[in-house]
Amino acid sequence: MTTLTIDPQRIKTVRKARKLGRPKLAKLVSLTERQLTKLETVKTATLPEPAVLRLATALQIPTQALTGELPLIEDDLKPKSTCTSGCCG
Repeated sequence: MTTLTIDPQRIKTVRKARKLGRPKLAKLVSLTERQLTKLETVKTATLPEPAVLRLATALQIPTQALTGELPLIEDDLKPKSTCTSGCCG
């Protein structure tokens, strides 16, 4: 299985910018809140590629932004609607 090294600080930065709480993000990516807290506080993390893809999808950023291959851009740090019904734009 392929693993990817990510910068956990980027998860926290984007999560906070998107006003997404740890409980909600943890649920979206099939982690416990405790696992997510631990992940956000380490210096670097190596995760299986599917887990990184789930994180990137939930945060609505490219996978490469988590690995550091791409910089975080202004759009990555703007709140985005997670509503899927279309009522929130």
